[in-house]
Amino acid sequence: MDSGGTDSGAAEGTEGTDEPDWEPDSDEDSAGVIAAVGRQIKLWRMAEGLSQPEFGVAIGYGENQVYKVEAGKRIPRPEFLDKADKVLKAGGRIAAMKQDVAEARYPKKVRDVKKLEAEAVELGSYNNSVIDGLLQTEAYARAVFGTRRPLFTVEELERRVTARMARQAIIDATKAQPVFSFVLCEATLRRPVGGRMVMRQQLEHLLEVGKLRNVDLQVLPLSREDNAGLDGPFRLLKLRDSKMVGLNEVQLVSRVISDQKEAQILDMRYGIIRAQALAPRESLAFIEEALGET
Repeated sequence: MDSGGTDSGAAEGTEGTDEPDWEPDSDEDSAGVIAAVGRQIKLWRMAEGLSQPEFGVAIGYGENQVYKVEAGKRIPRPEFLDKADKVLKAGGRIAAMKQDVAEARYPKKVRDVKKLEAEAVELGSYNNSVIDGLLQTEAYARAVFGTRRPLFTVEELERRVTARMARQAIIDATKAQPVFSFVLCEATLRRPVGGRMVMRQQLEHLLEVGKLRNVDLQVLPLSREDNAGLDGPFRLLKLRDSKMVGLNEVQLVSRVISDQKEAQILDMRYGIIRAQALAPRESLAFIEEALGET
């Protein structure tokens, strides 16, 4: 459970925002989507008889930014697409591409995991390293990505944080599925990732999420002699077609476990881990105690 032409930065193409621009991911799917969007914008612009500089002025973006978007070298932001739709009189056809563009800007690994999560009716997670990504606050996630060596560029770090936050939309208490089960090793609650205040906010967030009707949150105390999860963190997804899929991340390796025999081993192991952990109500009390100690 995780960038031709010059660029003048925030003054051009971002209207003073301090958010970085995104370049397409290197995989073919992402690059293909962004290239197709760029071609469509160019066709609409030419049909209106606008040059790149004229179009840029009309939507508040620099000529270089327009060139990069049309050439598929820069991922357009939602506001870029909204303004382009209005100026080019596209009747919502350009703005409608925002969802496709949003998906394409995330790293391929994140998009693949998000697709699996969308197919899940149950999702279980055990982690003894950090808080599960679906439970992380933005500040905590940024701190986790910030510890990576070699360092991510600022742009890549922000892209990964944005992608992680977007994935959390799947935890919707108004829906019956999926249902979530998280088992956190006590070490993840004690490790002050990002510092004291970041950790306090993270623990407070855990208390909020742990009260949702479709979420079971459990803590496995360090004092327990038995721990079936010593081999490390993993996730287990039960899909709509009744198949199980495991997700395993270790140093430099991300693996989807689709073999049903291996997935069944993870399912058995996860059941034991849940039995070894505190019950959900006891776990929330444990987290409250940890919060009081920060």
